[in-house]
Amino acid sequence: MRLTTKGRYAVTAMLDLALHAQKGPVSLSDISDRQNISLSYLEQLFAKLRRADLVSSVRGPGGGYLLGKGSDEISVAVVVEAVSESMDATRCQGNHDCQSGDVCLTHHLWQDLSAQIRQFLDDISLADLVNRADIQSVVTRQDSLQRIKIIGSEAP
Repeated sequence: MRLTTKGRYAVTAMLDLALHAQKGPVSLSDISDRQNISLSYLEQLFAKLRRADLVSSVRGPGGGYLLGKGSDEISVAVVVEAVSESMDATRCQGNHDCQSGDVCLTHHLWQDLSAQIRQFLDDISLADLVNRADIQSVVTRQDSLQRIKIIGSEAP
């Protein structure tokens, strides 16, 4: 199993959205600024998240994205899977053909690990993450930095 940048960025962006959604739709450019993720990459991820009904878009001035469900209903595992990430640690991607068409010696070990990882991430919702003190301290710092950037860009 390899959690790639795609899965990490999707979870980060969804958590950012959950943290800021109480103020209304959140723009991808704001998420991009706060999380230092390319806007074009976020657009690709959010297209997949929208297809999975994890987010909905609001058009027009003041538009952006909202969570498609309550943050307590969206698990980290669902976010990762929505962007086509595999949580399979087997060499054969679960096809049972790791060794010349047959199961290899350690297939079931890696299959069990995959199930444990999936269950671990499924047991963590965005709401669980939003409520963590360590995450709250990071969001306070990020929001402060973003306010400073906005004020700096408005100076004559």
